Amino acid sequence: MITALLCAVSGMVGGAMQVNETEALKRSVVSQGDPARILRVMARAQAGGKVVVGVIGGSITQGAAASKEEYRWGNRVAQWWREAFPKAEIQFVNAGIGATGSDIGAHRCAAHLLAKKPDFVVAEYAVNDGDTQLAAETLEGVVRQVLSAPNKPGMMLLFTMNNAGGNAQAWHSKVGAHYSLPMVSFRDALWPEIQAGRLRWEDVEGDVVHPNDRGHGECARFIGGVLQGIKATLKPGSAQAAIRPLPKPLISDVFQYATMLGPAALKPTRSEGWVPGPDHWAFGAGWKSTQPGSTLEFTVEGSTVSVIYFRIKGAMGRALAQVDDLPPVTLEGWFDADWGGYDAAQIVARDLKPGPHKLTLRVLNERAPTSAGYEFRLIQVLTAGMAHR
Repeated sequence: MITALLCAVSGMVGGAMQVNETEALKRSVVSQGDPARILRVMARAQAGGKVVVGVIGGSITQGAAASKEEYRWGNRVAQWWREAFPKAEIQFVNAGIGATGSDIGAHRCAAHLLAKKPDFVVAEYAVNDGDTQLAAETLEGVVRQVLSAPNKPGMMLLFTMNNAGGNAQAWHSKVGAHYSLPMVSFRDALWPEIQAGRLRWEDVEGDVVHPNDRGHGECARFIGGVLQGIKATLKPGSAQAAIRPLPKPLISDVFQYATMLGPAALKPTRSEGWVPGPDHWAFGAGWKSTQPGSTLEFTVEGSTVSVIYFRIKGAMGRALAQVDDLPPVTLEGWFDADWGGYDAAQIVARDLKPGPHKLTLRVLNERAPTSAGYEFRLIQVLTAGMAHR
């Protein structure tokens, strides 16, 4: 059975800590949302059609701390669809990239997720995003892109947590409520159990933020609980409810019109001291320099211009990023943690007027005190806003 599959790995039900799984399941539901889009997908699945299940998020979605690919929460959600609709052809797309938030997600959503034409999408950015209005605005960009897709996908939000019980749920849930999305919270379900001593953090988490096999199973169980409730209202052959038009933005639609630009799509108008960077598994080769004073310039369009750059505890330097004559932004390539490197996103300028703009990056003759070099890697240029309407 589906529930047994989701709970199979680590004795999730009936464990030694005596967690009340029924109450946890109830608490996990932040909002049932409007089921119309998901019901349409389920009707197609029930008729034996093809359904593409897609997930987008950070390293939790990518599958960090899961011991096997099939134990990742996204794979388990896809398995829910396979078992719930055995006649259907269920395909799965995992668009998770570690250490990325919805700011990067909004710019890569079209290429990494929507190009696969998903029919049902779950987004998970509650840990990697800050609990801020800006994070809600970039998440809104992801949501509006998904809901605007021609095949009218259904969508849910998943809220995970860190080891202090924190996440971006307060702001993210405002977006979900505005678009009537079903939402589930791993945090709301399990943090009370941890605080009460009925569940240990390490029972469901592999480190300070990534769920282990059992935790991934819980995420999938909470999503599956909402899906099961929607499926219970599905009546064979009956007309499905109309899908509501996309409402006006809650914060803005700037990041609904967003894209990533790498070397294949964006050529520098000036390049002094920069060479192609090492190939990045998710984004391809960008640009790299090791010499202070090296300058890189591009002509871009959009109301918002951002960059993705690489940070790691190594011989890394700093760069100055500037759009036109606006105030510049300093980008720090050195990172003080030992777990590896990551791709940082930074808005360089926003609320720009229509037309071309000059983006300039210059490697500075300064670095972190513990860095041994000046290397700087630009991974992608990001644009959003009016240029893509």
